Amino acid sequence: MASSQLSLFGAFSSNFLGSSPDWYKQAIIAFLVINPVIFFINPFFAGWLLIIEFIFTLAMALKCYPLQPGGLLAIEALILGMSSPQSVYHEVVVNFPVILLLMFMVAGIYFMKDLLLFVFTKILLGVRSKTVLSLLFCLVASFLSAFLDALTVTAVLISVAVGFFSVYHRFACDAQSNAQHDHSNDNRVNAAHREDLETFRAFLRSLIMHGAVGTALGGVCTVVGEPQNLLIAKQAGWEFAEFFLVMSAVSMPTLAAGLITCALLEKTGKFGYGAQLPQRVRQVLTEFDRLESAKRTSKDNAKLVCQALIAVVLCISLALHVAEVGLIGLMIIVMLTAFNGIIEEHSLGHAFEEALPFTALLVVFFAVVAVIHDQHLFNPITEWLLTIDQGAQAPMFFVANGLLSMISDNVFVATVYITEIKKALDAGSISREHFELLAVAINTGTNLPSVATPNGQAAFLFLLTSAIAPLIRLSYGKMVLMALPYTIVLGAVGLISVSRLAM
Repeated sequence: MASSQLSLFGAFSSNFLGSSPDWYKQAIIAFLVINPVIFFINPFFAGWLLIIEFIFTLAMALKCYPLQPGGLLAIEALILGMSSPQSVYHEVVVNFPVILLLMFMVAGIYFMKDLLLFVFTKILLGVRSKTVLSLLFCLVASFLSAFLDALTVTAVLISVAVGFFSVYHRFACDAQSNAQHDHSNDNRVNAAHREDLETFRAFLRSLIMHGAVGTALGGVCTVVGEPQNLLIAKQAGWEFAEFFLVMSAVSMPTLAAGLITCALLEKTGKFGYGAQLPQRVRQVLTEFDRLESAKRTSKDNAKLVCQALIAVVLCISLALHVAEVGLIGLMIIVMLTAFNGIIEEHSLGHAFEEALPFTALLVVFFAVVAVIHDQHLFNPITEWLLTIDQGAQAPMFFVANGLLSMISDNVFVATVYITEIKKALDAGSISREHFELLAVAINTGTNLPSVATPNGQAAFLFLLTSAIAPLIRLSYGKMVLMALPYTIVLGAVGLISVSRLAM
């Protein structure tokens, strides 16, 4: 029925969540109707139900961006009194460095895309072995994440993947103008290129997942690797080198196990890995690189040199932590645009399109975290862990932090647990040695098993809701499946390593 013939009620129904499926709309309405009833009966159970519902919106991210349905659930939770606007604001303020990072650092990477595409095209075309290429992506991502922020590294991976995909998709559609070409629409793809396009999607999916897992492998190693690392280091009084050494008993075995897993997945082709770069795609990318090199002017070369120099400034600034990561990102934006001649307001605006929707979604996520805090949803688990035998506490803390980080914000989970054991230390309930052991278990537990789901780590959630996810058909379920072998290996090796420390 044409939109002009719809009744007013039909128009409201059609407008609600737009083009998402009817069954999805009905599910969200059902959530909104049942939540007040459950909250009236049992607020604690209603809080856990809200978490499950929010995870559902994340899982259906390709059906509907989670901001709208997740936001409606969060607004209802605040109206019901599961939390308060003040608690949400507190969570936002605590996590403001992450928001600042998303606002500016991701935009800064956008202005560096010419250099990234140039460098990674050389790597992609120069390394013929998919296994070696995958190991390279995983290892480089882990190294960078040990000194930079995982979100920054993920933004680089996304920018590179979008660049590669757009080049071949434009060729497959016989499109001449990149500005007017819709990379999300396959209707114009030539039938002769469809199979290669799907294989290329699988190829990019595997590379970007190896890289995403690499951010977790490296992020656990150092104080600056993840936000919760810094928090734990402050509570324990560990400096950069001491933190690395203390964590190395767990982080180094898991890094080795992660790299071995990466190689085995590519060799066996299991869990969605193993796709090779199609020969025709390689030819297209090679020709693209040749043409780009041929038409590159002295101004273009100057831009690449400028971006390379500023990339060095970026790495040094992040490694030395001269300022909050987001402020460093703003500095990079100013430098890149000033020296590359980007001075129009509309030219700047495109850089912020990728990160701001996710920034809004993250604030909604913090509202769910506020509900977890105000409804004390994790308290029973925390209290139980501190009552069991001390010899078993470290492995159980690792498991509990890992499981909870799969469904909640790992920074929040780490905050809850490190605060509780610091109270126990100050009260004399546990020794300093045992406190440090539990701190290692908390840090590694929140960093490693949390790769299981996109909501386990901000970098994974960013990847799921980014522009590249729908282009390469990377859904929530696909991410969980592809992360599963890593989850099992990292979780098992991490647990064994923590258990050995506890002996």
